Amino acid sequence: MGGLGGWIRCARRVVVTGGTVAHQLALGTGAAIDPAASLSRALAHLAREHGLSIEVVGELPRRPCVLVANHVSYLDPIALLALVPAHPLCKGEVGRWPLIGAVARARGVLLVDRACAWSGARVLRRALAALRAGSSVLNFPEGTTTRGDQVLPFRRGIFGAAALAQVPIVPVALSYADPGAAWVGDETFVPHYLRTAGKERVAVRAAFGAPMWPGRRAAAELAAEARQRILTLLELERSHHVAAERVRVPEARPDPVLPAAVG
Repeated sequence: MGGLGGWIRCARRVVVTGGTVAHQLALGTGAAIDPAASLSRALAHLAREHGLSIEVVGELPRRPCVLVANHVSYLDPIALLALVPAHPLCKGEVGRWPLIGAVARARGVLLVDRACAWSGARVLRRALAALRAGSSVLNFPEGTTTRGDQVLPFRRGIFGAAALAQVPIVPVALSYADPGAAWVGDETFVPHYLRTAGKERVAVRAAFGAPMWPGRRAAAELAAEARQRILTLLELERSHHVAAERVRVPEARPDPVLPAAVG
């Protein structure tokens, strides 16, 4: 965690997170509050306070859309929603978390129990209603996280909603400088979060692809194309990183090579 400095950063960020949650609960709900915009502001604040450095490649969407991205970490929705207000689809367990669940329900998070077909259908209807009302929706159609070295097949549900609403689908490729940012395997949330919160900076790169208009295409076809576009964007990002490493000017002093990050 980086010694005493890491522990101090971690403690301060835990307090900031608690304060942000409390503020969102105090705001409550009502006609005067735009849930997606309020959540976006809160997450942008958390991103800044947690040293999340977000580099954007491409153009941010400026109209209602379905954002789809590869899934690496719980940091993914923080990074993307800090950039683009949207209603995120999220696993249903989050709705049962203390405090966090109340904020999620109040701020238009679309909670889905993936083991329940009825829950999935209900959430897709809510997503369609949000799109038709002029809001964007964020989805990670892999349905789980990976280490960022692959992109799993996409679930097609949200692509059907995009086709019904006739809104563009915007593919986004997410990549982290530190492989340790990935939240995978059997590691529970709290230890991983505390380790991440102790780091001075976490760099994430969000590459936005060109919008895909659904037209009359089937959801399965749209899902396959969006996945392929994200794979292409990730490959371009890896090529960019390798090229940058090849032309990097060596340091003036012979510092030892840093140990590799633990994934």
